[in-house]
Amino acid sequence: MTATTAPLTRTPVRAARRPPARLRAWATRAPLLPALVFLIAVTQLPFVATLVISFFDWNALYPKARRFTGLDNYRQVLTDADLRHSVWTTVLLTAAVVLASLVLGLALALLLDRRFRGRGIVRTLLIAPFLVVPVAAALLWKHVLYNPEYGLLNGLLHYVGGPQPDWISRTPLLAVEVSLVWQWTPFMMLILLAGLQSRDQQQIEAARVDGATDWQIFVHLTLPHLRRYLELGALLGSIYIVQNFDAVFTITSGGLGTANLPYTVYQSFYQAHENGLASAAGVLVVIGSLVLATFALRVVSSLFREEVSRA
Repeated sequence: MTATTAPLTRTPVRAARRPPARLRAWATRAPLLPALVFLIAVTQLPFVATLVISFFDWNALYPKARRFTGLDNYRQVLTDADLRHSVWTTVLLTAAVVLASLVLGLALALLLDRRFRGRGIVRTLLIAPFLVVPVAAALLWKHVLYNPEYGLLNGLLHYVGGPQPDWISRTPLLAVEVSLVWQWTPFMMLILLAGLQSRDQQQIEAARVDGATDWQIFVHLTLPHLRRYLELGALLGSIYIVQNFDAVFTITSGGLGTANLPYTVYQSFYQAHENGLASAAGVLVVIGSLVLATFALRVVSSLFREEVSRA
């Protein structure tokens, strides 16, 4: 007698239903929503309010006399002689500081790219100026170095029988530029040093074997490789220097032809109480910074793409 067994039937197990793609996307973004709301409340809403005020003739001393003037404030910013001079001063200050910082930063980066005893200590000392609070750095240059009576520069000149100039009165814009170059050269140095250390060492060794000199390697291999890093340093430095207020306010108080656009915004808002005019100038500063930031982000993204392709 043979026992027959009934065939086993498999009951289909339903796969767990996955949530829709849109729901998964929202679940992924949900933890970021509080930060996004905070960012909008802190940055975008004040900017929208500034943009609205920039279309009004609004003096804080006569709040009830405000009236809508359209683009008159922007026209005044671009046509007023003092405001045009502040825009030109901003351009000169930014270009001089960025170019000088890049050249000095490149020289220091090339120095630190070589191995020598005490390189770590030297690197730490060179980075220190960038870590100083901007106002403290400006006060240091104004009182410790530039002061005509007890400043270090005139003290050194006194020992060699040199003149005792008043640095801020004689070269006010240069005095501001030197203090900013001192503070921003370490930043450029770090960016360019990262670029130097990402070079293809095998390519450099092959060039040396073929008889290339150090200058030829620098011109034909190092500089082309550092192009993106130079662009990044120039753009990031420009974004900051365009908005710089601390050095101008602390060293010269905007006098002697050193008033840049941020200081002019301060004068219009806190001294002349012209809210509309100050808001228009501030919007122009923000637009200029956004243009520079857009180019900076493109350079950063291209650097990331190059590193990913290399890896």
